Amino acid sequence: MNNDSIKQIWEDFRKFNPDAPENYQAWAFGDSREMADKLAKLVLEGTKTATASNYTLYELENEALPYAGLHNIILNGDERAVAIAETTSVEVIPFDEVTEEFAYLEGEGDQSLKYWRDVHEAFFKREFEKIGQEFHDKIPVVCERFRVVYKK
Repeated sequence: MNNDSIKQIWEDFRKFNPDAPENYQAWAFGDSREMADKLAKLVLEGTKTATASNYTLYELENEALPYAGLHNIILNGDERAVAIAETTSVEVIPFDEVTEEFAYLEGEGDQSLKYWRDVHEAFFKREFEKIGQEFHDKIPVVCERFRVVYKK
């Protein structure tokens, strides 16, 4: 992704953190502009300190999983960089074993496990539909926790 706001936020961050690694990832939450804006706002407010993703997609795309220490440039719905978050932990667990605590840290809706399961089941079903697979409650989920280290 070639985006001036990404380059700028990383340069600004590195001015104050010269020992920061040179590599990073840049991405937006969700699958729509509205969702990206909503979730980026929760990150900026400090409400959202975790995210979940579909492990199957990492496998299919032969993409490395996130890892502790990874720096992530968070984009809004306009693909503008709004923050940098550092991954603090990652675990892969079955969908039906995601905890109430993790759901709370995701910061979405009423922060309950029921809300988390409802919205993530719908989200993962859309992802699986695109690749011709079916969702089930044992799918592996990448549960990532992070902390904001820089805000625009």
